[in-house]
Amino acid sequence: MEGLVTTSRPKKTVAPDLSQFETSLGELEKIVERMEKGEQTLEESLRDFERGMALSKSCENILKKAEQRVEKLVRKQGGDTLEAFPSDD
Repeated sequence: MEGLVTTSRPKKTVAPDLSQFETSLGELEKIVERMEKGEQTLEESLRDFERGMALSKSCENILKKAEQRVEKLVRKQGGDTLEAFPSDD
């Protein structure tokens, strides 16, 4: 492979896909609305529940990645650790 020059590229930071988060959250909200109406068949409810669980997991993973990214940026700037907000529970 004579004459080929390879260059190394800086590692790209993997950012959470925020547009995917918004899309998933919107779909999840629609599912909740449908299920709260109580007009679905059992099969439709189960299908929506299954899809809702998958969307919830996806959103959770994106949020975890975003949190890790924020923590990394705070540490990089010499900040202390982040404090969690009090739970509404």
